[in-house]
Formats: sequence, C-alpha cells, structure tokens
Amino acid sequence: MKRLIRKQVLIPVLAVVVLVGASSFKSDFFEIAKQIEIFTTLFKELNMNYVDETNPAELMDSAIKNMLGELDPYTQFLNEQDVESFKINNAGEYSGIGALVRSYENKLLIVEPYQDYAADKAGLKAGDEIIKIGETLVADFDDNAGELLKGTNNSTVEVTFLRQGETKTTTITRGGVEVDAVPFYDMIDDKTGYIVLSRFNQKASKQTQSALQDLKGRGAERLILDLRGNPGGLLSEAINVTNLFVPKGELIVTTKSKVKKFNQEYRTRNQPEDEEIPLVVLVNGKSASASEIVSGGLQDLDRAVIIGARSFGKGLVQRPLKLTYGTQLKVTISRYYTPSGRCIQSLDYWNRDKQGNAVRNTKFNEFTTRNGRKVWDGGGVMPDITIESLKTNSLIDALESNNIVFDFATQYFYDHSFDSVDNFSFSDSDYSAFKAYASQQNFSYQTKTEKVLEETINGDDTLLGAEVQEKYKDLLLAVNRGKINALDTYKDEIQKNLEDEIITRYFYREGLYKYYLKHDDAILTATGLLADNNKYSSILK
Repeated sequence: MKRLIRKQVLIPVLAVVVLVGASSFKSDFFEIAKQIEIFTTLFKELNMNYVDETNPAELMDSAIKNMLGELDPYTQFLNEQDVESFKINNAGEYSGIGALVRSYENKLLIVEPYQDYAADKAGLKAGDEIIKIGETLVADFDDNAGELLKGTNNSTVEVTFLRQGETKTTTITRGGVEVDAVPFYDMIDDKTGYIVLSRFNQKASKQTQSALQDLKGRGAERLILDLRGNPGGLLSEAINVTNLFVPKGELIVTTKSKVKKFNQEYRTRNQPEDEEIPLVVLVNGKSASASEIVSGGLQDLDRAVIIGARSFGKGLVQRPLKLTYGTQLKVTISRYYTPSGRCIQSLDYWNRDKQGNAVRNTKFNEFTTRNGRKVWDGGGVMPDITIESLKTNSLIDALESNNIVFDFATQYFYDHSFDSVDNFSFSDSDYSAFKAYASQQNFSYQTKTEKVLEETINGDDTLLGAEVQEKYKDLLLAVNRGKINALDTYKDEIQKNLEDEIITRYFYREGLYKYYLKHDDAILTATGLLADNNKYSSILK
C-alpha cells in the first residue's frame, strides 16, 4: 500500500518534467494535464494542512529524486549547484582546494589530494576526515558540505580534520584546478608508447592527440591506450578520440530512441592522426560509457586489441534539458550501438527483481567485427585478452564499498616509508597483515550462493521442515568459511587494489603510473603482444 501511495504522488511530478521538453507526448495530453492538476492540488493541501510546518522545496526535491529513482541512475534532476558542477566536470577546470573528496553523513573524507594543488600544499592527506569548514560543522550541514570547499582563486578557508585520532587545523588558499583528461603518458620501451586517458571532458581528444604526437616524436611505433577506471563523459570526445586511429567518415556510434530526433549516426569527421600504428586498449570494470564507445568501436573495426577485464556496461546516452530557475533534467534519451550493431548495456533498469534491483543481462547476442571475429552485446566490452588480476567480484566490491582497502592503506602509509616508487614492495607479510585487518572489520557481503539459499528457505514451500532449517544453517557456516578463505583465493586481485591505493599515498598518480610501466600485468601483457607482430595480427584477423 505504501508503494502505491508513493507512486500516486511521484508520477505527476514526472508528468511535469516530461511536459516541459517532449512534444511527442501530445497524445497523452489529457492524462498529463489530469495528473498535474491532481498533484498540484495534493501538494497545496499537504503544505497548508499538515500538522507540522513543511518545507515545500525539500518535499518537492525529495519527490522528484525518488521518482527518477524508479527509472535509471543516470536520469537526474540537477539544481543550480548541480548544473554548475556538471559544467565544471565537462570543462575540466574549476577553482577550489584541488582534492577528490567523498561526502558522508557527518564528515568529508579526503580521498586523494592532487599533487601541488592547494589541499596538498596545506598538508592534507588521503584519509583525513574533515569535520569543520570555517565555522560550519559538517555534521550540522544539511547539503553536501563539499560545496563549502569551493571558492574563488586566492580566497582562504580554514578546515578542521581528524588524522589518526588527532584533531588538526589548517588554512587552505584556494586556486585554479586543471583536470587533465590525460594525466600521464610516457615511453615504456624504445618503441612502445603509453597514454592514460582518465576522462572524456572537453580536453580529451586534444590532449590524447598531443601525447600521441610527442610519443611518436620520441620513437613510438606502437601504442597502449589505458582507459581503465575512466567513467566516460562527452560523446563527441569519444568520437574524436576514436577518430585519431580510424579514417574520416567511419561509423562509430548509432543512437536509437523513441524520440525520432535522437536517432542519429555519429561518424568520424577528421583525418586520423595515425590509422596504422599497432594499438592496444586497456579496460576494466570501471571503464564506462564513452570509454566503451572507444574500446567497443576500435574492437568492432578490428583497429585495436582490447586487453583487461569486462567493462562496466553502460549503453545509455544522457542529455541535459533546461528547466526553470536555472535547473536541468539530465535524462536518458537513447541507447547507443557500436559499429557492429551491439548495445553493451549490462543492467536492465526497466525489468527489476522482487527487491527492486536492476537485473543483469545473462543472455547475450552474437555479432561480428569487420574481420568476422565474434563479439557479444549486453555485458560491457569483453576483452580479447583477459587479465585475471583486473577482475572483480562481490568480495572485492565489498572491500571497496566498505573502505577496507582504503582504511588499511591509510594505516599502512603512517606505519611505513619509501623514498622512491622503485623501492616500493608489498610483501606476503604485508598481505597477511591486511587479512588480519579485514577479518576484524565489521563488513558483510552476500554471495550468489547465499542469495539462492535465502530465497529458497524463505519461499512458500511448506515441505521444508526443521531438518532442512538446520542444513541451511550448516551451509551458511560453510559459505562464511569460504568467504574468509576467499581473501587468499583472490589475493592477486585484492593485492593490486592495495598497491594502487598505497602507492598513490606516497607518490601521487604520477608515481602510480610510473610503477605500472614495470609491474602492471595488463601493461606487461600488452607490451609483449605489441612486440610480437604476428600474434597481434592473428588476434585481429
């Protein structure tokens, strides 16, 4: 009954938003007008007659966000601050403290200070918990307190934070922050270049092109493009980056929508920078959206070998639509399809399970690349060569979402010292210390086996008696023992995440990428493949 009432309130709000920008719904005009009138009356009566004072703005904001939550996580209402953040993210420039910050209910956590920017110069470190900004306690601030850290160039802000149980204070002088799309590139050996493309903002294609030109000038005859962890960004920049390696006029993406004007074909418009250089693209489970357009397109056109782990699987396209009072609706308008015709969307948000969770696709359709190689839809971009240490699972996801790896890295940083990334090592005894630490933390995760057991035991089958209940408990104990042992089973995958987090604490992102050049499994595999022209060519053929 509660769910029904919620939808009666929220669906009219959807009608308000859709009416603003979608003429295709004219046939439903009467129903839309009816629902608007119902909601307007309800909202007015609620605010006038509710027993306590209400906050109309908060009620409406909550209604809109909960309503959009019924659709997909990418369809979002953007208030004025959100719109500004959206613009900054695409532009790659803003003024602030220069740090990646994560917001919690009563604190802000410094995840990563950017080298030589304001937060770094003020002495903030990853793991610091900001509890006060100026005179404002973070715990008492209703909105995202991270907004208080933003400000004009040369303005100052005093922050109070906790570090290893000790309260500290520092003053930060804000400054301009350049968010590079290509934070690092270098030569791996005398013939192999390496480019990290971390996001698809407005700088992506220009910076990738500049890096490629510089590397070729230094002798690069083959290239590794690293898209691991790249969450995506501008569709236009994904086309432009792909265009660096394929001819003008090549079809890269097709978008399909129920709104006719959003059905489009996107082709390359420029002459390529180099359509012959042997190319490997690295992806993992955090490579999404625009990253998948580039990797999927290059794979379909047999222009690159894809190495790593299955990508995230976001095959949806969003567009910001202007609303009133400076707000916007970022709405999913279409699905995109790679040159072979496949959509790599992995989660079905429109056919959910009993718990309301999006269902992951398990049935894949087969497509073929230009040379006739088999590829599949519905589950992200599958690599041509899989790197086991890049795979993820429910344990690894739980360690990350519960900050187990992050918090261990924080403690490790204050207990160890390294003067150079070349001297860094993470020993077996270090990993044993992590296992002991993880086993003491209060975190949990549910495996597929547990989900099946739970659904079975809680079903309507009345034949299940006390004996089955006891067997169920025994099975759960066995599963829990297996979960502890999984820290050993997935040591390589977990240790890579630990090393990434720890190295960044000492030597920032640049140090991590330099470490990758000599130690990363995917880069070593890619370098070896590119050095073997026959093997490289055989994969693409």
